[in-house]
Amino acid sequence: MYFGLQTGWISMMSLQASLLGYAIFKPFRDKLRVPFGPVENVVLQTTAVATATMPLAAGFVGIIPALGLLTTSDHPDGPIILSGWQLVLWSLGVAFFGVFFAVPLRKQTIIREKLRFPSGTATAQMISLLHQDPKEEPVLRRRHQTGRDSALDNEDRPLLESSSNPTYSPTSTGSNQSGVPLTPISHSEQSTSEQQLNQQNEEDWSLKLRGLLISFTASSAYTLVSYFFPIIYAIPLFNWISFNLVDFAKWEWVFTPSLSYVGQGIIMGLPTTLSMLLGCIIGWGILSPIAHYAGWAPGPVSDWKTGSKGWILWISLGVMIAESVVSLGIVAVRSIIKLANHQTKHQGARYQRVSNDQSAEAAESHIEQEWSEGEEGRRINEEEEPDAPPDQLVKPLTTIIGLIGSTILCVCVIAILFGTDVLPIRMAILAVAVAMFLSVLAVRALGETDLNPVSGIGKISQVIFALAMPGGIAANLLAGGIAEAGAQQAGDLMQDLKTGHLLQASPKAQFYGQLIGSFFSAFVATAAYKLYTTVYTIPGPEFPVPTAHVWLDMSRLVNGHPLPPHVSEFVLLFSFIFAVLVLLKELKPGAENAGWRRYIPQGIAFAIGMYNPPNFTLARVIGGFLGHWWDRYCDNNPQQEEDNTTLNKIFGLYRRQVGKVFIIIVASGFVLGEGTFAIVNLILRAFGVPHF
Repeated sequence: MYFGLQTGWISMMSLQASLLGYAIFKPFRDKLRVPFGPVENVVLQTTAVATATMPLAAGFVGIIPALGLLTTSDHPDGPIILSGWQLVLWSLGVAFFGVFFAVPLRKQTIIREKLRFPSGTATAQMISLLHQDPKEEPVLRRRHQTGRDSALDNEDRPLLESSSNPTYSPTSTGSNQSGVPLTPISHSEQSTSEQQLNQQNEEDWSLKLRGLLISFTASSAYTLVSYFFPIIYAIPLFNWISFNLVDFAKWEWVFTPSLSYVGQGIIMGLPTTLSMLLGCIIGWGILSPIAHYAGWAPGPVSDWKTGSKGWILWISLGVMIAESVVSLGIVAVRSIIKLANHQTKHQGARYQRVSNDQSAEAAESHIEQEWSEGEEGRRINEEEEPDAPPDQLVKPLTTIIGLIGSTILCVCVIAILFGTDVLPIRMAILAVAVAMFLSVLAVRALGETDLNPVSGIGKISQVIFALAMPGGIAANLLAGGIAEAGAQQAGDLMQDLKTGHLLQASPKAQFYGQLIGSFFSAFVATAAYKLYTTVYTIPGPEFPVPTAHVWLDMSRLVNGHPLPPHVSEFVLLFSFIFAVLVLLKELKPGAENAGWRRYIPQGIAFAIGMYNPPNFTLARVIGGFLGHWWDRYCDNNPQQEEDNTTLNKIFGLYRRQVGKVFIIIVASGFVLGEGTFAIVNLILRAFGVPHF
């Protein structure tokens, strides 16, 4: 909720959830009646993700604030403000149909076509790593949930390499790679070796936990200090650099040293954050001053209606729509071709999945296969994997009843809260049907690219409803919110089901975990939103809620409202550019393996960098460079460097024993620290504790 209200960006937090779950249950592992293993962690993170993403799925960071911004020209009764119980009812109405609709998609996308779902695969690797037997050595790759190409940039590079020199303990005579005979070790030697590995594993975990706690503490401290000294939240760094010759702060070029946004940048990766930086420079550094001084946006820069902030928002909106439409079109065509080809070939195959008792080589081999299938022309392995046991699958009758029931619930909630005069029942049913259709494309896009285009899905739904029900701006917002909720819930569950598939978790348990998390979060998210709206002005300086303005502006546009002066030319130009870039990346033969691909800007990230103020983007870019530097540092051979250098004295132990995953752990601590202590700041604000 905190990050969504600030920037409109909400992460799935699946890696963080699995890491925290392991850290919480590890001290009690000897006291648990049922061991907390990989399967239990999968269900835990599934439930946690469902809870954490409700602010986005239910529109608390977009649709709900946008309804509150309606004017009498948009809606006869003016703004629509929902009470607490109405928000709970709305959340419950949109929380479930996407979950039920995702269940039948699992068979096709995960079992038959084996789409990659990079974030789900990376989470499976994280969980496998955390729960590994000391004799195993799984490999964890870098997770990028936010960019189309970022998952492709580093997917062939292991994020976690050997944390220490492995001890080779053969049980039969053999030869090593040099051809030297290997003698079987005795039972006592093997026991000693296992004890050493157990001790090494505990030391490795201690280092990981130390990194998590230190990063969490640092981020928490910054968040708390920023409440008492607000100046550090918006440092006029560029004014200082220019000796105040140029008032950069007027154009919102300030720096926020938020460790949580640095952590987000680490997780996003350098290519994604550089795309954001490009959007920030072009939008806030070039187009914003041009629009202001040309008289196209004469108001204050920060004004959404008359200022250049609102003017460049239209350009970012055009980029998002162009990339989403072209990408979804490509996915749709590929899906039709794949389905047609798949009908001609059906072969059985052994069900090879990552399990706790597999060797590291087997686990790594399977993950390599999962990723290489997407890289090498996105070919389908025609050998269908046998599914989980029938008693672990969701029954078709349950899915059908749940889908019908959740659809009826959604339609009834809309009628109760807004009335049939705002959105007639037939239009509400159409909204759910459109949401389900678009969710299919969203799930396939997520499986292939690691990008769930929920923003683009919502905009497409708004265009459809502008044709079906012209002039209804409130109805248009509601229809877009329903489409976004369906795509978000279906995509989240599909990523989690991919994780569970690799770790042999029960799909039924994950399904019910998703339902429980969604139900629980309807109340938690509502309480959090009401707290923030009670204590803060939303939208306001602390929480501008940019996505609310994106939703409302799109709704007004498709219902006949004019664009600001001269913005249409730039919208068309940048939309065309990024549509061509998508086609270049997706359709050019061999583009998947081309090194130049990572340097092509990502449209969604570019748009986010344009409609978010520069302070958030700059912190994310720092995080992207930190993650890139750590990867390079870990790639260097420690034996070739001086052990007495300052850098190695500080980080050498973490590089040798923890490896590349250490930076992900630190990033998780950064994000969790500010997210947690933001609640403390909210309480201080509620009680009127003064600032300095």
